[in-house]
Amino acid sequence: MSPLETLGFALGTSFASGLNLYATVAAAGLFQRLGVVHLPDPLQVLANPFIIGVAVALFVIEFVADKIPYVDSVWDAVHTFIRPPAAAFLSYSAFAGGVPEEWRVGAALLAGGVALTSHSAKATTRAAANVSPEPVSNWTLSLAEDSLAVFLSWMASTHPLITAGIVVVLLGAAILLIVKLFRFFRQIVTRLPGRRPLAEPGANPPAHAQPQPPRG
Repeated sequence: MSPLETLGFALGTSFASGLNLYATVAAAGLFQRLGVVHLPDPLQVLANPFIIGVAVALFVIEFVADKIPYVDSVWDAVHTFIRPPAAAFLSYSAFAGGVPEEWRVGAALLAGGVALTSHSAKATTRAAANVSPEPVSNWTLSLAEDSLAVFLSWMASTHPLITAGIVVVLLGAAILLIVKLFRFFRQIVTRLPGRRPLAEPGANPPAHAQPQPPRG
């Protein structure tokens, strides 16, 4: 891969890792082992049967945990400290071989930021689904996320430049989703019993808070 193609590969696998790290690693390793894709030389170790086995085992655990309301949110909270660093490490490793160290570090930071964005979108969406009365939403979201992670793993290996463009669009959508869901949660908090919404600037205070004229 050229440096630009490697960057596209790093962006695709990073976004996928933020959704499901273990599905990404397992899919990339299996694709390489089956000859479907050709990973960058430093990452061909992912095709090792031991690494594939560990990734598949962890994916099975996540597959179950990801479909249980509130358990999925706890799982996401723990993986805030796993998915972005792992994506950064994969990107740093992909750029090995003649690439200046500062470029490798920059690529790792970019990959970590991409993974953190997709992870945050996933986590906030799951939190919103958990307060929804629809019981099928967790299963639907989980299957969609897993499918997207596997698809991006394949695309990043076979069409890295196209994948880079896809990831840019997905990042924009993820940021908009995070902002929208943040407003949704803020509205829920203001509606909690015993919590009064903040008065808007220039609004008149409630009647009981207005000063009363002195009685003669």
